Amino acid sequence: MQTFVTRDEISLWRKQLAQDHKKLGFVPTMGALHAGHLSLVEKAAQENDIVLVSIFVNPRQFNQQADLQAYPRTLEADIALLNGVSNVVIFAPTEAEMYPQNLPFEPMDLGEIGSILEGEKRPGHFDGVVHVVHHLFALIQPQKAYFGEKDYQQLAIIRQLNAHYQFGIEIIGCPTKRDPDGLAMSSRNLRLSSSERANALSISRAIRFVQENVGLLSINEAKNEAKNIISQAGLKLDYLEIVDPLSLKNLSNWQAQQICCVAAFCGEVRLIDNMLCESVKLT
Repeated sequence: MQTFVTRDEISLWRKQLAQDHKKLGFVPTMGALHAGHLSLVEKAAQENDIVLVSIFVNPRQFNQQADLQAYPRTLEADIALLNGVSNVVIFAPTEAEMYPQNLPFEPMDLGEIGSILEGEKRPGHFDGVVHVVHHLFALIQPQKAYFGEKDYQQLAIIRQLNAHYQFGIEIIGCPTKRDPDGLAMSSRNLRLSSSERANALSISRAIRFVQENVGLLSINEAKNEAKNIISQAGLKLDYLEIVDPLSLKNLSNWQAQQICCVAAFCGEVRLIDNMLCESVKLT
């Protein structure tokens, strides 16, 4: 599998791709790939001539050094997983290649959507996401880019970034992939012990409880019960909110559609999840 490690290699390859009139799909990742990532790559492969998968653990989006150091790095296994998909190439840069000193970057004002939920709990996180995605988009210039909906707020910010910097890329959100027991697939799951993983299932149970009780309980009642489900499993809840799908602002009353967003610590591992909750009566 063709693997690039420098910006110059990517630039030359991208120019050749343009000359050959090839459609390029892009899947940015931080590695430790799983079936959720693979579903993005496979969708991209169906819709484009070539797929580029970036593998880069971005230090600028971690607000805790310990979390960055503990993040799994499994490049050889990642390459082996991607070998099953045709027409895929990999970009695995170093930090120096990703952030050369002379590369200009003008930060984007994230507005309110960048200061709530993950933005509130992880200050600077989305600034780091915007920085790295800006550099990747500018270098790779894909026609389409694919992101998982598990990082729902991040996806909203990526769309905002794409418009702000006028990249003109088609941003495609893909449904969250789950293990058969309901746990959202995540690279961080590799850090869970067997007992922690069992406890982590309380997150998806809590979200499903909210989903099943739209319009039956008040929003506060549904939130409180969902929080109890998570706390009774021994997890430390960071937040559980029911928000508008577009603005991500907290809701006090049910509407036709809402998103239940959760972040919780299972041991030392911070997990996030979300689920669309629709009301049959309000649609």
